[in-house]
This record gives sequence, structure tokens and C-alpha cells, in this order.
Amino acid sequence: MKVIQSIQEMQQQMRIMKKQGYEIGFVPTMGYLHEGHLTLVEQARRENDVVVMSIFVNPLQFGPNEDFERYPRDFERDERLAEEKGVDFLFYPHMDDMYPEGFSIKMTVENRVNVLCGESRPGHFDGVVTVLAKLFNIVLPDRAYFGMKDAQQVAVVEGLIADYNFPVKLVPVKIIREQDGLAKSSRNVYLTDKERSEAPQLFRSLQQAATTIEAGERVVKKIIDSIRKNIDKNTSGKIDYVEILSYPDLETLTVLEGRFIIALAVQFERARLIDNITITLE
Repeated sequence: MKVIQSIQEMQQQMRIMKKQGYEIGFVPTMGYLHEGHLTLVEQARRENDVVVMSIFVNPLQFGPNEDFERYPRDFERDERLAEEKGVDFLFYPHMDDMYPEGFSIKMTVENRVNVLCGESRPGHFDGVVTVLAKLFNIVLPDRAYFGMKDAQQVAVVEGLIADYNFPVKLVPVKIIREQDGLAKSSRNVYLTDKERSEAPQLFRSLQQAATTIEAGERVVKKIIDSIRKNIDKNTSGKIDYVEILSYPDLETLTVLEGRFIIALAVQFERARLIDNITITLE
């Protein structure tokens, strides 16, 4: 595995790979890798000749009261895990190279962001599309892999690729979970023992909702109320949102139909957890 920090060198290496006819799979991350990230690598490894991972904690994705400074970082550990999983190139750029002073263009996401995490994190997805536009132009991937744990991000990236004609195929990958159902996340390390024991209730609430829908319930408000009641009763977390929206357009539904997402976010003392399931009704 080759570690590259220079943008110019990364572009040059990728041009060489392209000229030789290799297909490139790309896994963008902010590091502190867990099994979810590594599952993306495994799929990229199966489907491409060359696998690239980026590690860059993107400051544009963090709001003024969020955890950029204390976001977990351990590059040596990440480097070892990436190499063990078969990453060919690990791109680890400097902040000043990615965001030099005097940026003249600002990217703004117009759709799919005024709900879910986007509603409480204004500007977050502007930061996501900005860094991805740069990374797509640097890495030149044929396929880019994203976990469905952040399903809103997947929807926004789909829009970015379509609107700006990036020659990249978006590959969504299912959520990776602990044995008790908790979605794997770098932020899980911030949970106290008590919160960690409560956190699986988020997925259980979603599973119960799916069972209710399978039994014939179609009224959105009833399903949301049931999820909220279960989380309030069984956890000490504060609900940020529980929403049911069409997917990937993320538009409001009152009665369930077609493909939709049930998504939630819960704030514990030091960790904000998100989870979701997608369902398609014929």
C-alpha cells in the first residue's frame, strides 16, 4: 500500500492507473476506521482493480458547536487496517492543501438537506459536497462507496454526481451493526456504559416500526409516535428527530407508499447517534 499526501502526486498516480485501463474504487473517510468502513473496502476490492481510501477530517462538515477538534484520530491504526484490507493507495492530504486561502467558489446543496440531519446541521452537506467534488477530481474513481448509515448523505451524493456529471458510479452499502443491532460508528466510543446498553433500542424501534408496517399500518404519524415512545421509555437520550420520508428525494409523506426511509437521530451526553431503515412497498 502506498500512502500519498500530495494532491498533485495522487492525481498523477491515478492518471497512470487510468491509462493502464484499471478501474478505481474509492472509499472516502474521515478516519478512525471501524468495521463499517472496512466493509466498504471489501466490496470495493471485489469490484475494482485498484482501491483508494482517503482519510481527511473535513472541517467544513462541522458546525461551530460540533466536535471537529475532538473527533477521534489515529492514523497509524488506520494505516494498518487499510493495508490489511487490501487498500492500494491511502490518500492523506494536508488541510492547507485541500483548503488553501482564497477559495473563490462556494458549493451549496439546495435539495434533500432541509430534513433529517441537514435541518439541525446547516451547512453540513455543503461541506460534504465541497470535499467530495475535490476528492472525485483528485482520485478519478470509477466507483465510490458510501455506507447507508448516513442515508441522507448517500442521497445528497447521488444528486452531486448527477447534477455535475461526475463519471462516477455511486455504490451504497448496507449498514454494518454490532451483534446487538447498534449501527457501527466512530462516535460510539463516546457512549457511557449505561448509554451503550441503551443504544440498541434505536434499531429495535425501527424494527418494531417495520413489523407494524408489514402488518398493514400506513399512517406515518402513528408509526413515528410509536418509535418516539419506545426511545423515550428505554433510553436516556434526547430525540433529535424521527422522520419518514420518500427516498432518495427525502420528501414528506403522510401515507406510506413506494420507497421510503425511516430515520432517527438521538443525542446522548457526548455522542449523537443516527440510524435508519429503507422499505419499499409495491
